[in-house]
Amino acid sequence: MYKIVKKEKLNDSVTRMVIEAPFVAAKAEPGQFIILRVDKNGERVPLTIADYDRDAQTVTIIFQIVGAETSLLNEKEEGDFIEDFVGPLGNATKTDGYKKVAVVGGGVGSAIAYPVAKKFFGIGTEVHSVVGFRNKDIVILEKEFKTVSDKYVLVTDDGSAGEKGFVTDALKKLIESGEKYDLVIAIGPLPMMKFVSLLTKQYGIKTVVSMNHIMVDGTGMCGGCRLTVGGETKFACVDGPEFDGHLVDFDEAMERSGIYKTFEREASCNLLNKEVQ
Repeated sequence: MYKIVKKEKLNDSVTRMVIEAPFVAAKAEPGQFIILRVDKNGERVPLTIADYDRDAQTVTIIFQIVGAETSLLNEKEEGDFIEDFVGPLGNATKTDGYKKVAVVGGGVGSAIAYPVAKKFFGIGTEVHSVVGFRNKDIVILEKEFKTVSDKYVLVTDDGSAGEKGFVTDALKKLIESGEKYDLVIAIGPLPMMKFVSLLTKQYGIKTVVSMNHIMVDGTGMCGGCRLTVGGETKFACVDGPEFDGHLVDFDEAMERSGIYKTFEREASCNLLNKEVQ
């Protein structure tokens, strides 16, 4: 059993939890993920590590309430326990050898981009963070990003916070102003990562994307996170979750990611005794 040390509501649909997990905290690195179960009858849910504290022996997760299991997880409070918390799994972000990087986060994906920015900043790499949301009401981790970024750009679709526009607009502006990046890391919705990758390809900038959110089982057994990278079949959970953004077949990934939406909604409604919307 793993104790919830701290719980914090970041916005109406996103929650941050700090979990007491000594063995996971001892080995965790940015880019890796854990698998949890809320109770013994729960579903396995892979969540990317949002932060860790080796001294306090804790791991931070940030999750969006989108289905039955995350709804049940969100009902837990500080001092409660969850059944399983396994990890760290997956490959860590490669951070060596870069002088200047742009970390691009979209929506709740910014929760995964943050520890990457923090790691780069901590080893002396110049970090420019570009973070985007639909509007001001769902902005998260603004203070945290500012503390680990040499330059921080916030954009919203409607201009209600930061600059108006998309992360691609802000990134293009930075590149065309003369910023020379060794690496761009994009983490967020599939369409966002696709268009960031298309943009950086024009400028010949190495780009890494995280395919964490298409994972299901987390061990490579179910095949749910299968994707095509450079013409080869890969699995996000065991081969990634990070891949070369210029090689990922995003159109295929987006098509596959929508296959189970109806099933997921019905399963959530059945478990929580709600009508299917």
